[in-house]
Order: sequence, then C-alpha cells, then structure tokens
Amino acid sequence: MLNLLTEIFSYDFLTRAFLAGALISIVAALVGVTLVLKKSAMIGDGLSHTALSAFTIATALGFAPLWFSLPVVIITSFVILKLSTNRKFRGDAWIAVLAAGSLAIGTLTASLTTGINVDFTSFLFGSILAVSTQEIILSLIVAIVCILLYLFSFNRIFAITFDEEFARSIGIKTNLYSAIFSIICSVIIVLGMRLLGTLLISSLLIFPTLTAMQLSRTFRGVVFSSVIISLLAFAIGFVLSYALNAPTGASIVVVNLIFLLFAFISHQLLHKT
Repeated sequence: MLNLLTEIFSYDFLTRAFLAGALISIVAALVGVTLVLKKSAMIGDGLSHTALSAFTIATALGFAPLWFSLPVVIITSFVILKLSTNRKFRGDAWIAVLAAGSLAIGTLTASLTTGINVDFTSFLFGSILAVSTQEIILSLIVAIVCILLYLFSFNRIFAITFDEEFARSIGIKTNLYSAIFSIICSVIIVLGMRLLGTLLISSLLIFPTLTAMQLSRTFRGVVFSSVIISLLAFAIGFVLSYALNAPTGASIVVVNLIFLLFAFISHQLLHKT
C-alpha cells in the first residue's frame, strides 16, 4: 500500500487532482448537509447540467471553460433560489427543466461544433488530467471560506437549515446566507466537474450526508461525520481508481454508495434489536 501511495504522489497531475478532490469533498459535505436537510439536494444536479452546457459553449467559442462557467452557474443558482420562493411553481420542477434544457443545449453545441475539439466525454465523466493549479487555489479559498462560515455561524446555519421562517424572525439574514451557499455550491459544482463529471458531481453533495444521518442524531454530529465520510470515500475511491485503472469519479461514487448501504443496513439492524 505504501508503495502504491508513493507511486501515485510521484505524479504531479495526480497530486493536484488529490488535493483538489480532498478540498472539494470537504466543502461538498458541509454544503450538502444543509441542502439535504432542506430537501434541496437536487439543485446540484441542475447546476451540474448548467455547468456542462457552459463548459461546452466556452470550449466551442475558445473561452476559458472555468472562468466562463463560474458566473453562468452562479447566476443560474440565484435564478433557482428566486424561483423556489415562488409558490406558484415548485422548485424541483424548475430544476428538472433546467437540467434537461442545459443538457440538450450542451449536446447540441457539441454536435454542431466543427473544427474545434469539444471533449464532451470528459465533461460528462470527469478527467483528473484537467485539474490545474488555478483550480487547487480556488478550491482552497472556497474551503477556507466554507469552514470559517461553519465555525463562526454554526448556530445561524442550524436555524436556517431547520426553520428558515423562525431564523428570519429572530433577525438572521437568511437571504444573505442563502446567497453565500448558492455561490459556494456553484463553485464546487464547477470545480468538481473536472474530477467527477456532470453525471456524478451531485453525489458528493448527497451521499456523505445521507450516510452521516444513519450514524448521528445531532446536527453537529451529522456535519462532522459527513466531512470525515466524504474525505475517506474520496481517498479510497481515488486510490482504487489508480490501482484498478478505473474511472476516478465512478470509483469515488461507488465507495460512497458502499458506505451508505453499510450505514443504512447497520442502522436498521441496530433498531430491530
């Protein structure tokens, strides 16, 4: 095992991918707890499809995919946030429309592009070769911001997560926190697509939280457990993908799925006894 790890970290691109992936896993777990408990977890799926379309269009037009996609996805997250407050329309319906529409636009752009190489497959399933130093730095900044947010505003986040109306009534700026979470979620989706791809990135927001909920009954415990589970699943999946020459994103998600199934079965058995 030691030889395998030494071999992995002897490659600069794998080291960059591991660092970026670990940082993304931490932030995704933290944000995922709030999204899952507020029943808004599928926003990640809608934003990932928007990011796919933005990545494809940016590549076709010769723009930098990362810096073109970030503002597009952030704006989209604010649109979803605004629509979700409209009682005439269900937020999940708009997310479904957004996901399907964005995927169609991205596919159409890739198929109509001539003379320019649009690597549509890497956008769908991720590519560890694509992780750059810029993305590591951005991942680190977002991770620091998110961790500090939880450390200094934990009680406010708790209130917003479980009762937003009550949080607003006691003076908590719920709109500000919603905006911050939307921006963080958008950045994580765009960065995470490099590693896991459009089809799998939203799993980082959901799986660790669901697993943690089987292991802990307190919000603090779920937050802490989710981060540990997310990091552990990422590390194991990353190493396995290299050892087995398997897709990185799929390996990480499968490990997360195994953790979830094990935690769920253990939880059920303990409650029966």
